[in-house]
Amino acid sequence: MDPEETQVLTWTGEFSAPEDAVPQWEADTRSRLASAIESFTKPLNDLLSRDANEGDTRILVTDFLGDGLGYSKYDDLTTEYQTKGESVDYGLKIGDSVFAFLEVKRSGQNLGSRNLRPARASAAQEKVEWLLLTNGGVWQAYHLESGDAAPELILDVDLLGEGDPAAKADALFHLSKEAVEQGRLEHLRKWREALKGGPLAEAVQSASVVEAIRAEVRRRTGHYGHVGDSWDVLRALREEVLPKGLVS
Repeated sequence: MDPEETQVLTWTGEFSAPEDAVPQWEADTRSRLASAIESFTKPLNDLLSRDANEGDTRILVTDFLGDGLGYSKYDDLTTEYQTKGESVDYGLKIGDSVFAFLEVKRSGQNLGSRNLRPARASAAQEKVEWLLLTNGGVWQAYHLESGDAAPELILDVDLLGEGDPAAKADALFHLSKEAVEQGRLEHLRKWREALKGGPLAEAVQSASVVEAIRAEVRRRTGHYGHVGDSWDVLRALREEVLPKGLVS
């Protein structure tokens, strides 16, 4: 397994890897982001306590995009991005191309895909695949498939909510400029896609998974095995475990 593809698990404590397996760019990005989240917690709470308007929230978001997520306000952000029909709060650039549109709502506003309607229309026109939504404390990332499919929520982080601060930083890391450049946000999208019913059912029926289950059942029963025992496992999965509509 590529060590760079295991870093999410490494940083959430679910996977052990040598310390030097973490690329330096990633260690630096995560350290910067963790520090920014800590330093922005008080200003975020202040905005929330006074029910700050969208303009004040946008000022904080601009600072966090730079200090935490690594986007230069001069080179990587386009404010009030104009399309043929709408204006989007921000266009986020990697190199010369806009990879995402970002909409900012006031600090106390609840977020959801309904807030993406103007940005979604603009993204379809400009062929931008990612839509980001934030009120300063909550950050959401949606992927926009081609056609009329609804945007799919890939990431949802509440910096002021309950939960492990390290896990919040780990999730938000995928939105950093460096992580996007290295393909980590796209890897996360593929991971979410692979955990849907159809792809997951396909993975469960793969030869390697069937063999692992076969070995575990042998261990539990003391059975030495017989011709066709792998097929027994696969048949049991298809008939007893997997929903009928997902069996291939």
